Amino acid sequence: MEREYQIKKRVTDPGESRSGIDYKAELNEQQYAAVSSDPGASLVIAGAGSGKTRALTYRVAYLLDQGVEARNILLLTFTNKASKEMIERVTELVPGDISDLWGGTFHSIGNRILRRHADELGFNRSFSILDRDDQKALLKPIVKNAAADVKNKRFPKPDLLLSIFSLVLNTQESLEDVLHYRYEYLQEWEHEIKKIYETYIRKKKETNSMDFDDLLVLTLELLKKDEDILELYQRKFKYVLVDEYQDTNMVQCEIVDLLVGKSKNLMVVGDDAQSIYSWRGADMENILHFHMRYPSAETYKIETNYRSQPEILELSNAAIAANTEQIEKKLTASRKGGEMVPALLALADPRAQADFVAQRVQELVDGGIEEEEIAVLYRAHYQSMEIQMEFTSRLIPFQITSGLRFFEQAHVKDVSSYIRFVVNGRDEISFKRMALMLPGVGDASADKLWRSWLKSDVGSSDKVPQSFSATLLDLKVPAKAKSHWEQMCYTLDELVISGGDEGVFAAPADMIYSIIEGVYEDYMQSAFDNYENRKQDIGQLQTYATQYTDVMEFLAQLSLMSNVDGDPSQKKQKKEEQKGVTLSSIHQAKGLEWKVVFIVWLADGMFPNGKILESEDNKMLEEERRLFYVALTRAKDQLYLSYPMMNPRSYSGEVFQNPSRFLDDFPAELVDEWKVNGW
Repeated sequence: MEREYQIKKRVTDPGESRSGIDYKAELNEQQYAAVSSDPGASLVIAGAGSGKTRALTYRVAYLLDQGVEARNILLLTFTNKASKEMIERVTELVPGDISDLWGGTFHSIGNRILRRHADELGFNRSFSILDRDDQKALLKPIVKNAAADVKNKRFPKPDLLLSIFSLVLNTQESLEDVLHYRYEYLQEWEHEIKKIYETYIRKKKETNSMDFDDLLVLTLELLKKDEDILELYQRKFKYVLVDEYQDTNMVQCEIVDLLVGKSKNLMVVGDDAQSIYSWRGADMENILHFHMRYPSAETYKIETNYRSQPEILELSNAAIAANTEQIEKKLTASRKGGEMVPALLALADPRAQADFVAQRVQELVDGGIEEEEIAVLYRAHYQSMEIQMEFTSRLIPFQITSGLRFFEQAHVKDVSSYIRFVVNGRDEISFKRMALMLPGVGDASADKLWRSWLKSDVGSSDKVPQSFSATLLDLKVPAKAKSHWEQMCYTLDELVISGGDEGVFAAPADMIYSIIEGVYEDYMQSAFDNYENRKQDIGQLQTYATQYTDVMEFLAQLSLMSNVDGDPSQKKQKKEEQKGVTLSSIHQAKGLEWKVVFIVWLADGMFPNGKILESEDNKMLEEERRLFYVALTRAKDQLYLSYPMMNPRSYSGEVFQNPSRFLDDFPAELVDEWKVNGW
């Protein structure tokens, strides 16, 4: 007969604190209500700039003050940085050792659990964790065997396949559905991709290896499969806290629900208005429908904003109010207003917009604002091109958080390599870059092709050939690459109008068009999971190229705008210093803040995204509006909203742009319209 014996823990008087923290004095009323809430399930809606991290860390301190053991607390975050920051803050708040507290990302906690119980799933506990390069190394021979008969069309690259597999695991959707809804252009390969996926899963087990997605998926499988292990962790984690709950996917949500078990001592903190990651598997339904899974849960709203001045906050509230799917809330400012009403600017074109942003930044810096306190935010990376160019020409230092500088990106350099080679037939780097894009061509094959080209009469001459294909088609290439090699050769021919000592070339914009249509669009589709974004980048490069008729001048500008080939020590120093104005996509800017924020390209088709407008998917449009809200709430003191009225296109001339429909979501009196002269 089983007999239970309860160890009584000393419960501290609510008015007393072992840590010495006066919770009521250090927290506002809403924060205190959440931090001091009774055991059970609770949903904390913490608006932008409302002190979410403060509430979470004080909640942990409060539990410890109430006699809860550190080892019985689980704190789940989304980034290592957030986890480290929270643990450090709790350590500062609470005396004593809290090293037994389990705090970390979902992946790190999954790893800790699997290190103890991997044998239950057929793995050794010393399993390896595969990074992206390891995954590709494991996948490449599988792809080669499964797609050996692929000769006429480009099969998806390992990077793209891994992105597809990751979505399958994190969304719990079938491979068929992921291909149908997200990668329609790859559906013809469904059978081969499925076979590769199954082999990849099997191969990981054979090699006792897990990738990052496995750290979640296999943890969930373990908890579902073994009731004893599940009960072990349910008993251990008496209190579970989750940060950024609006960003959880189906797997993470289910792991949390299982670990909480019958105690229901769960606190999730998040903001549905900042749910912007559905494209990588996040499911906002988890936070919207929290009460369906926890009917008795208490809801706490933290609505005092400590970041933005009232004028910015009023605009933000009005902008997000247009969404129908949301938890009702209204942020109020703790700061006094009056510094500046947000500015709305309609500029002539993208160059005028860049000119305004650069000039205004210079004025702000001259007025005493640090460059690091200024940010330019945009929907897509290519929208920063003109601003990068203008900042460079004015010697305004800037850093990119949304990726490489525009002209340093792989796809931009890929396209330019075709142009560089036809202009300079001795450009080994550009030749090999083109060759390595072909299926079946590796470093050795590319080098062999290059040496064969140099031995030819045309390759050894300084003259521009009238026809590249006349020579290149005679070179021996792998069978898998033959049809792609032929198309590449004919594309190179299109870039030259007449050969000779100097050569006459097509206009740079026309050259880019030929490269995209002839070879590169197919390559992008097979190589990159963000194909649409990269295609927009190349479209922007083509627009930029319309300014030039001389291909030499165009290539010179590309080189001057790129620092890839610069002094490595200078690049390292720049990276370490991280100085200058921040240029960032809004997705990358989430969680950050600046005194001054410029939001650019606020035109329909640019923001919100054109594909979403075409799809007429209201859920996706609402996510775009949440993205706009995130951008607005990054600003502390000054906010500038701008859009170009005209957008030049290479072949259709200038296109008139309508202001973003998001600008209609708030009353006109919430912004000051600035009329910009000089253009």
